[in-house]
Amino acid sequence: MAAWEENKQELDELGATIYAVSADTLEETMNSDSRNVSFNLAYGATRGDCDAIGAWWSAPGDVRNYIQSSEFIISKGGIVLGSMYASGPIGRFSPQEATRLIQSREKRRLEQGH
Repeated sequence: MAAWEENKQELDELGATIYAVSADTLEETMNSDSRNVSFNLAYGATRGDCDAIGAWWSAPGDVRNYIQSSEFIISKGGIVLGSMYASGPIGRFSPQEATRLIQSREKRRLEQGH
């Protein structure tokens, strides 16, 4: 989340809003590095929430409950422009990749006169 925080100003300038969701409790969230972010952070996500977005839940038998990283870039009109589903610690959007995708999409949109 630190990388997203470091790039938040550039994303703000593109009109992007960052949201993060965690299965952590409020107490766990307040005691983690996430307390140092200035973007929207939800906590207490459930297995049902995970299933609703098609993400992977922690492995069976794992004593921790967590959602594997699932990232979405959604247009102002609600269209999913990009998504990334991880089943482990590899395979995530970087803030720079998200920025490039948004810039590319906006350039095409303006070229098409929308």
